[in-house]
Amino acid sequence: MENRIYEYLSVFIMAWLFVYGLTPFIIRLASALNFVDKPEARKIHLKNIPLLGGLSVATGFVLLCIYDVLITPGRYLDKPMLGYLAGSIIIVLIGIIDDHKGMKPAVKLAGQIAVSLLFIGTNFTIGELGLMFGSIYLSLPIMLLWMVGLMNALNFLDNMDGIISGMAGILGLGFFAFALVNTTQANQEAMALMALIALSFAGSTFGFLPYNFNPARIFLGDAGSMFIGYFLSSMGILMARYAANRYNDRFFYLLPVLLLSYAIFDISLVSYTRRRDGRQVTQGGRDHSTHRMNTILGSVKITAIMIYTINVLIALTSIIIFRIGNRHLLIITTVIFAGFFLFIGRKLDKVPIVVPANQQKHKKE
Repeated sequence: MENRIYEYLSVFIMAWLFVYGLTPFIIRLASALNFVDKPEARKIHLKNIPLLGGLSVATGFVLLCIYDVLITPGRYLDKPMLGYLAGSIIIVLIGIIDDHKGMKPAVKLAGQIAVSLLFIGTNFTIGELGLMFGSIYLSLPIMLLWMVGLMNALNFLDNMDGIISGMAGILGLGFFAFALVNTTQANQEAMALMALIALSFAGSTFGFLPYNFNPARIFLGDAGSMFIGYFLSSMGILMARYAANRYNDRFFYLLPVLLLSYAIFDISLVSYTRRRDGRQVTQGGRDHSTHRMNTILGSVKITAIMIYTINVLIALTSIIIFRIGNRHLLIITTVIFAGFFLFIGRKLDKVPIVVPANQQKHKKE
């Protein structure tokens, strides 16, 4: 056990140090290549900001995952791990192309579906997919919707300094805590690997955070936000499988929904209010929950800390609920959080927002 604790600490610290040390070079590279995010009406920054942060985070994550496997006897770069890492690399490449040249929404969506299918196809058998929701024709669409939805939700939520890099690190630690709590004699090796993957991710995002916290010196870009969405959604699927198997209860598929509920809340709020007001859902704007909180709080830093606090509470609640193992408590807690976010959403909906020119033409007369 002491060796495992040392392994966990070393991987987290190495991921943090690697990304913390790499990011200044990425900042200089992005600036030299003019790979920057320029100010515009729907954004809050006032100068060009380098955009290759996602490359830094993903590089640290992938290298540490490979390190986790290579240093440990009995672990291999098998099909599930190779599929997982390949999906990570591909979604980052799609995001870099989108950040640099722009990409049609349909092409980006096709890429998101492709990496989701790659992850699902290498980590689940047809039989397992059939068992999850009773039929592969139901399980596969639900899993695709979950993964593509969260990749876009995190892409949407990456709209303010430090928000999703800090939030992602917290959720990564949530997955680490889940792996610890779920460890049994029978699954200890699988849970140890899940814990190490989660720590590689958390260390990488926290290593990036000092450069991304307000005032940001570099942004994640679509490459980073979609990579984070890919990681959280895929780990959420693995969490759901392990949790449901632990208690032999499909209601525990709700556990990752609870853990990732803030991201689900934000994209739901934005989608609903834009449709209601006759604006294009996919067009960027300053009308997210984070923008509205910032209007109330008057500080980007305080807004980020507020988001972190909410996600810490959500993560702790999710792990406690899983540890107790009561399906009724899980359902009731999920409903309570849904009611809480509905209440907060109604309050935030009353906060004045800035509607940039690119959305005003879509408003109804």
